[in-house]
Amino acid sequence: MADTDRDADSRGWLEIELEDDMDEEIEQAIDDTRVPPELRTLLASRRKSSLDRATYFRELLRLQGELVKLQDWVRYKGLKIVVLFEGRDSAGKGGAIKRITQRVNPRTCRVVALPAPSDREKTQWYFQRYVPHLPAAGEIVLFDRSWYNRAGVERVMGFVSEREVEDFFRDVPEFERMLVRSGIILVKYWFSITDEEQQLRFLMRIHDPIKQWKLSPMDLQSRIRWEQYTKAKEHMFERTSIEEAPWHIVEGDDKKRARLNMISHLLSLIPYGEVPQEEITLPERVFDPHYERRTLPPDLYVPTRY
Repeated sequence: MADTDRDADSRGWLEIELEDDMDEEIEQAIDDTRVPPELRTLLASRRKSSLDRATYFRELLRLQGELVKLQDWVRYKGLKIVVLFEGRDSAGKGGAIKRITQRVNPRTCRVVALPAPSDREKTQWYFQRYVPHLPAAGEIVLFDRSWYNRAGVERVMGFVSEREVEDFFRDVPEFERMLVRSGIILVKYWFSITDEEQQLRFLMRIHDPIKQWKLSPMDLQSRIRWEQYTKAKEHMFERTSIEEAPWHIVEGDDKKRARLNMISHLLSLIPYGEVPQEEITLPERVFDPHYERRTLPPDLYVPTRY
């Protein structure tokens, strides 16, 4: 009878943990679907995802479990992985990165999102400011935008000369081959969305106070220069999709499918297995019969408002 009660308690705790996991993802999903009143008519004509929510959550949690296994394998084998996330503004790079890092150890898997270069960095070798962020053995680094800024925003906005762009295209294949020869597994993703979908996502940011911080002057310029960005992207693929580190395009109009497809693809690129784990036993707490817990002043506690 005691064993049955313990089993029931265990199921209860597991269910609570699963609910907490699901609530965290539901909170993010709700954030994706909040609609400002100004856009409700426009959104009514938007193509709905054919992926039902239950399937999405089930597959996401399964893939996140596999990411935890991959993380353990990377540490166990001392692998070094770099994943680049590039693409149109609002194409879903950030959402995909959030889902990858949601349940893994941040000491193993970290995100690098560098600001615009300082005046000092502008005088350095172009790749220099990225090199310190590359992984050591047992680490995964996700670059939320990368050295490909030079082939995209810097080129389109005229921040660099065509000579500097050409130097970049000449150097980047050799730079990436050096990374691969050093033992780094380099994966490059381009998140692609349609003109119409980007317009809608920008309007969401404009009319939603919670998302306005995501909208930058560069984002607005990217709308004006859509075709220039398209030409720059095509040229970038032509010059930098090399055998050692090819580009992989993620269709991003459907955010949920994009996340699942991208994570599934990443897992397929890196062979991994189960890592031997020692059985963990929770030790008994040590009680001191002479210790009495002090009563702390009420003003130290956060008010209970919920």
